[in-house]
Amino acid sequence: MGFWRQIAEYFYIKKRDPNAPNTQWMRYMHGINRISIFMFLAAIIFMIIRLFFKH
Repeated sequence: MGFWRQIAEYFYIKKRDPNAPNTQWMRYMHGINRISIFMFLAAIIFMIIRLFFKH
């Protein structure tokens, strides 16, 4: 599975593969990955804002 397809599935942009395993641990892993991606994007946005609007 491609990197961008996996990211799209994490953010519910693209439908999951129906043949992919659907275990409890897989759902936990995807949830943690989703949280980490959101935190990373928030940090990048914060750094950009701080870079441009620092006094």
